[in-house]
Amino acid sequence: QVQLVESGGGLVQAGGSLRLSCAVSGRAVSARTMGWFRQAPGKEREFVAAMTWGTGSPYYPDSVKGRFTISRDNAKNTVYLQMNSLKPEDTAVYYCAQHRVPFSSTDADREEEYAYWGQGTQVTVSL
Repeated sequence: QVQLVESGGGLVQAGGSLRLSCAVSGRAVSARTMGWFRQAPGKEREFVAAMTWGTGSPYYPDSVKGRFTISRDNAKNTVYLQMNSLKPEDTAVYYCAQHRVPFSSTDADREEEYAYWGQGTQVTVSL
């Protein structure tokens, strides 16, 4: 049974930083592409970052590029999302997810390609 548990969310002022963690059990993070998504109230869930299986190449949308960094610790089987220079528009529930296909990074920015999801962690950025 694959389980993903996020932590690290909270309330931060604009310009501040947070680091989210996603602890994975049941499947190695290095064998599957891992992604972070977020969903703000009244909006669709959107792609935030992904790290491919194996070499761990990162991918980001323009909205967070240069501010967010995805990383992983294979020994801890945990994926992280370091978020710097946070803006009020980053406020959302953040989810980590694991790609549905082993050893694949196909369409890593599409939520439909992810089979396992965490419960989410709230990030609130105030002015």
